Amino acid sequence: MEFGNESHLFSHAKRIRLAIADDHPLVTLAIEGLAGNFPNVEVVSRSADSTQLDESLARSECDVVIVDFYMPGGRYGDGVPMIQHIAHAYPEVRIVVLSRSDSPALVRQALEAGAHAFLSKEDRLDLIYVAIVSALANETYLGPAIRRTLAVANVESRARFIRQRLTGRELEVIERYARGSNVTEIAKELGRSVKTISAQKCAAMRKLDLSTDADLFRFIADSDLI
Repeated sequence: MEFGNESHLFSHAKRIRLAIADDHPLVTLAIEGLAGNFPNVEVVSRSADSTQLDESLARSECDVVIVDFYMPGGRYGDGVPMIQHIAHAYPEVRIVVLSRSDSPALVRQALEAGAHAFLSKEDRLDLIYVAIVSALANETYLGPAIRRTLAVANVESRARFIRQRLTGRELEVIERYARGSNVTEIAKELGRSVKTISAQKCAAMRKLDLSTDADLFRFIADSDLI
């Protein structure tokens, strides 16, 4: 995890009571050390598994918990079951997840389970404060590494969608069209009639719910098919 030099990102009038849960002592120490530079943030507990975390939340008032996604050994497990338990048992506590994994499926599961923010341990550590403030404002925050991974996943998902919806010949036509070839040129390249190419282009656009050539260009570019 990278360590940034920024000591102030926002101001917050109210004292923020922070719990840290991570089974790696060095990570806990790093977060606690950096939290000392965050405005109005006070670390109220440290935990190494979900049992200790539950006990600390039951014992001490807390506004935000920073929790490692993978933290085995506790009574409430880790990952999604742990997040679900915290969200259900302590609904007033905002949950910021840290993880070495940036799997899009994992991120979605964590947010659906009740997490308010998700950071990769490859992100700058000082972005935790951005996540804390966003969570307290009831806004979802995703770290830069997570956003990049989700963007790639969205492109790959769209490309799969296109390949599933279109025939091989329709895909050939729109790829060439998006590269700048006109219908006549595509017909010559593929050895088909202009009428056939035009019909395949129209069929592809209809299947993809696209109305104009400009829509087609943007759709193909965004889908990373070229």
